[in-house]
Amino acid sequence: MARTKTWKNTERQTAKMLGGQRVGNRGTNTEDVSHGWLSCEVKHKKELPTWLKLAMWQARTNAAADKLPVVILHESGARHTDNLVVIRMADFQEWFGEDAPIDDSAAGELYAEGCTE
Repeated sequence: MARTKTWKNTERQTAKMLGGQRVGNRGTNTEDVSHGWLSCEVKHKKELPTWLKLAMWQARTNAAADKLPVVILHESGARHTDNLVVIRMADFQEWFGEDAPIDDSAAGELYAEGCTE
């Protein structure tokens, strides 16, 4: 699949999963996905950093069944109010509602990869 089709498809799938609408490139600074209460900027990468996947694996492993696993990213010297909160789409949908089912049979493999040490 061509690179542009891949990121466009990622935006479409994200919009579908959240019950929003892909805005598309309009030549101006706009959100990628429009939603009732979310403004989504979607980033598609060939591979996410291993340390980030490991952090999410750790958050999921340590979370009790009634707690939402998140990863908080803090840049040294930055204000803590600028920290980033990372959450898996499946967890987001489970906690905040889902408009479309997730078909991701390999989800567990993504976070277990490299986490056996």
